[in-house]
Amino acid sequence: MVRYKSKMVERIHLPAREERERNLADAGYNVFNLDARDVFVDLLTDSGTGTMTDSQWAALMRGDEAYAGSRSFEELESAVADVMGFEHVVPAHQGRGAENVLYSALLDSGDVALNNTHFDTTRAHVANQGADAVDCPVDEAHDPDADADFKGNFSVEKAREYVDEHGADSVPVVILTITNNSAAGQPVSVENTRRAANFADEIDATFVLDACRFAENAYFVTEREDEYADATVAAVAREQLSYADAIVMSGKKDGLVNIGGFVATDDDALYEQTKQLGILYEGFPTYGGMAGRDVAAMAVGLREAVEPGYTEDRVGQVQALGEALAARGIPVFEPIGGHAVYLEANAFLPHLDREEFPGQSLVCELYREGGVRAVELGELAFPAADRPELVRMAVPRRTYHREHVEHVVDTVAAVHDRRDDVTGLEIVDEPEMAEIRHFTAELQPVE
Repeated sequence: MVRYKSKMVERIHLPAREERERNLADAGYNVFNLDARDVFVDLLTDSGTGTMTDSQWAALMRGDEAYAGSRSFEELESAVADVMGFEHVVPAHQGRGAENVLYSALLDSGDVALNNTHFDTTRAHVANQGADAVDCPVDEAHDPDADADFKGNFSVEKAREYVDEHGADSVPVVILTITNNSAAGQPVSVENTRRAANFADEIDATFVLDACRFAENAYFVTEREDEYADATVAAVAREQLSYADAIVMSGKKDGLVNIGGFVATDDDALYEQTKQLGILYEGFPTYGGMAGRDVAAMAVGLREAVEPGYTEDRVGQVQALGEALAARGIPVFEPIGGHAVYLEANAFLPHLDREEFPGQSLVCELYREGGVRAVELGELAFPAADRPELVRMAVPRRTYHREHVEHVVDTVAAVHDRRDDVTGLEIVDEPEMAEIRHFTAELQPVE
């Protein structure tokens, strides 16, 4: 277990309850619209919100800001090769920029992308290409009571049924998201990764790993998959990624930085195609929309993510939060995920129908009660989807301390004590693209 000491601190402020009430109303009961200064403990996302190490800050200061041929890009290439095993790297400003580059290369109108579970931006990028996003989760993926170590797995059986019915020609890409963010942050086994890769090969599809939490997933493998009980996180990560034809990466998660991402592959043709798209959408191939200093910090972060003890400490903090909530009688999705604790909004607020957005109602109550910001992953984020109403509390890496965790637990418990008084919400304004409506939609309490 690693330990850290603080070299810099930031003062945070808990607004008075009356002010929090006004902030919610002004934000249209959508916590994305809150000012960060009005949030006490921010668990909206773990993406780009973590704390960098002194080694990363040193790399930041040494960053090479050359437009072309940057030394910082050479450091990133080396880190990707050593840690992840890929020769070619196409940088992007963040994960969704990398998704845009990769899926613009792989998908056309009328195509289908199969995934264990598409997350919101992935689903939106698939839709933006005129393609359909089809989820193939295992049966236990959305069952909090199921006893399974790898609820994030890809159901090869469901995928094969789809192909048998619709044909393989329409499926040019198979995606595996590790960990499975839309399925309560549950991990994917290496054995399942092999099976998914073999299936993709059978139907002549490109096999893509969404690897933004690859190190956390590898940690779960060492803990739960017997074949890897004596393996290191670094060795598991390298093997699991080796089954992919390409990976798409948000460096804001297991890259341990505040901005950045990339596509990586050993396929020369795909590399050339994505490199040209990267120039079009992101910038020259040796900076890809990032400052050189951010590229350098990400190169260090990738190496730190697989160092002994890091993932144990990281996942351990999340587990401690989940276990503390469960001990207070709070319905949490189990097993607890690697980057977040997911509350079961259906069980928390059983008196609210799905059309009243129980997940979003719970999110608003957490802010109202204790200035805690979480995110809804239910009907608002995934309209008309067959999945449970979840509220994700994503823990930023190396940022919060024990007293913050205790405040979150007390806040959730206080809302749970008065849960019968929580009212539902209704949408009053939303964007045209349903896949991303939860970012900007405005709501109001149901009369």
